[in-house]
Amino acid sequence: MRSQNRGVYFYSDFLNLYEQTILFDEIKRDVTLYGGFSDAERKIACFGNENEFGYEPNPPITIICIKPLSKKFSDDLTHRDFLGSLIGLGIKRETLGDIIITENVGYVFCLEGISQYILDNLFKVKHTSVSCEICDSIPENALPKPKEEVVIVSSLRLDVGISGIYNISRSKSSALIDGEKVFINGRLITSSSKSIELGDTVSVRGYGRFRYVDILGDTRKGRVRVLCEVY
Repeated sequence: MRSQNRGVYFYSDFLNLYEQTILFDEIKRDVTLYGGFSDAERKIACFGNENEFGYEPNPPITIICIKPLSKKFSDDLTHRDFLGSLIGLGIKRETLGDIIITENVGYVFCLEGISQYILDNLFKVKHTSVSCEICDSIPENALPKPKEEVVIVSSLRLDVGISGIYNISRSKSSALIDGEKVFINGRLITSSSKSIELGDTVSVRGYGRFRYVDILGDTRKGRVRVLCEVY
């Protein structure tokens, strides 16, 4: 309402997948999500649209590169290490987006308003001394590349796909869905019988993500051969 009344964009904090689902269930128009890169999981909501306002949105997302001062004496740093050090500074989780790690360097997507605080106060991750700087983008090889797999499934049902991709039982995949741990294209799905469409990104908490790329045909036993990208 503030966006519409004032004719300017308004932005939320970073939303997790569950919060994004609530957002789309409640608001039907003039909302776009931005995470800093196409496959980001945590995203901010942008309220408003270019057609009405006459200018493009400028999401307040900053990328901070956090790198060890000495590669030789640094710990092997994980996502938990980077996130824990940031939270340890008193930073709220909702001001932080995804954290991408490559070659022991962390790239943190954060709200613009918290970026200078991170630059001024983050000097260690785990036991490793680090330096921080703002960067325009992440390296091309920073994002994990999906692994292509051909999976044979009995149908395109969601529980069947999860079972086939992660080699778990149908009952366990159904339990993940019932436990609100499964999302398709950022939206919470609670129906095991939901079909996975080509191009859908399925996120399973604790397991990862996968995408159906192509249907390769049926087997002699009437099962379906699916080409997938698994992250």
